Amino acid sequence: MKKRRRIKKNEEFQKVFRKGKSFANRQFVIYCLPKEGQEEFRIGLSINKKIGKAVTRNQIKRYIRQSFFELQDDLKNDVDYVIIARHPAATLDFHETKKSLQHVLKIAKILKRSSRE
Repeated sequence: MKKRRRIKKNEEFQKVFRKGKSFANRQFVIYCLPKEGQEEFRIGLSINKKIGKAVTRNQIKRYIRQSFFELQDDLKNDVDYVIIARHPAATLDFHETKKSLQHVLKIAKILKRSSRE
């Protein structure tokens, strides 16, 4: 995942939280904020320290980034996404993480077309 596709600044996170819509399942909460004229989607990740130690949190982040990389053709490009991992996300492997994210994105009606599995 390219660095320009990441949300890093607190002001950008807060803007997505305030103005975006949220969708959730047991493992993840996704906030989505459409941005006119944006060529690529951007993602911001929030993993609480209560979920686990640094190794666990970084693994969850890698799984989320890779899932979004694989789903990028099915996602809308003019949207900022902020993903918050909940405690059960720590027990998921990569395929379960991807499936859970697809589930939330389908609830949000974000996917352009049904994704290939």
